This record gives sequence, C-alpha cells and structure tokens, in this order.
Amino acid sequence: MWSVQDAKSKLSEVLRLARSGKPQVIGTQDPCVVISAAAYSQDLEGVHLGQFLVDSAPKGIAMDLPSRKSRRGDPFATDDDTAAA
Repeated sequence: MWSVQDAKSKLSEVLRLARSGKPQVIGTQDPCVVISAAAYSQDLEGVHLGQFLVDSAPKGIAMDLPSRKSRRGDPFATDDDTAAA
C-alpha cells in the first residue's frame, strides 16, 4: 500500500508494478487501486448478461407456471383488432 505522497513521488514505480499484473493500492482512507489498462479491459468484458441469466437459472426444478391466457382483454387492442378476431 502506497501513501499518496509516496505514490506521487514514485509514480513510475507504481505504474511499472501495475503493468506487471500487481494492482497497487494508494491511500489509507478511501483507498484507490491502480491496475493496467489490459487488466481493466479484461474486467470490462466479464460475462455477458444473457449468459449470466442462463447460467444462474434454476435447473431441474418443477415450476407451476400460470396459464398464458389472460382473463382480461388486451389493453392495447383497438376496436378494429377485436372485430377482426
């Protein structure tokens, strides 16, 4: 962990260590972390939301789903739609 003053005076060293894959913590109160741009890009890629939802969906569990037919009419239907049906 670097103090802010030390990190300022040894910025080249902080950056060199971050680029070598070692995140550098700066500050003691509300600290910040310096990482390489490559590590940051990897973190941004992460798991696609759709894949996360598929992976975290319950598997092998019987679920009672309600009927898809609604007793209510379609609130967006116009009079023309109901006449054609």
